[in-house]
Formats: sequence, structure tokens, C-alpha cells
Amino acid sequence: MSDFFWFSDAQWERIEPLLPTDVRGKPRVDDRRVLSGIVHALRCGGRWADCADVYGPKKTLYNRFVRWSERGIWEGIFSALAGADDAPDRLFIDSSCIKVHRCAGGGKDPMMSGGQR
Repeated sequence: MSDFFWFSDAQWERIEPLLPTDVRGKPRVDDRRVLSGIVHALRCGGRWADCADVYGPKKTLYNRFVRWSERGIWEGIFSALAGADDAPDRLFIDSSCIKVHRCAGGGKDPMMSGGQR
């Protein structure tokens, strides 16, 4: 069970008050279990079908992730957890320092086409 992700008690104490309380219809299943499953899926490549049964039904994980994404709930949770008073609300990456080999952009590589360098 050590390969699974679970929120610690301290982490959950910070997250739980940020969860939406406007539940309509059926009550939500165990939030801690479902959110741990979502984080586990995202850490492992985002394949819902590969989630372990300990997190509950895969469809529940997917639906919760998609619905909360559409409502902006995840953004609010992440902003509250990561944000500090003096931290910027947006960060940018300057990609001018990234170098890519010419064959990565779809161009012909002279070594592959028999040419000389």
C-alpha cells in the first residue's frame, strides 16, 4: 500500500475547509479518498483506468476532477494552498533558453537523409 498516495492528516486539515459545501442530490463519497486518488492518477500520468480500486470507482475520480475543473474549484484550492501574501499570482517561463535539435521540429536531419554536416 506504500505505492498509493494519501493525504496526511496535516495536509487534509488545510484542504478540507476549501472544499465546496453546496452539495445537491446525493452526498459526496469520502472526499479524502477521492482526492487522494485524483492526485495519484495525475502523478502517474493521468490515466483514470489505471487507478487502484482503493480510491473508489474510476468514474467517480474522473467525474469529480472534470466537474471541479469546470467550476474552478481546483484553481481555488491550489491558489489557497500555494499562495502566500508576497507570492506572485502568475509565473512565466522564458522559453528562449530551450534548445531543440532540428529533427525535433519536423525538419530533415542531414544525418538521417544521408547528407554531410
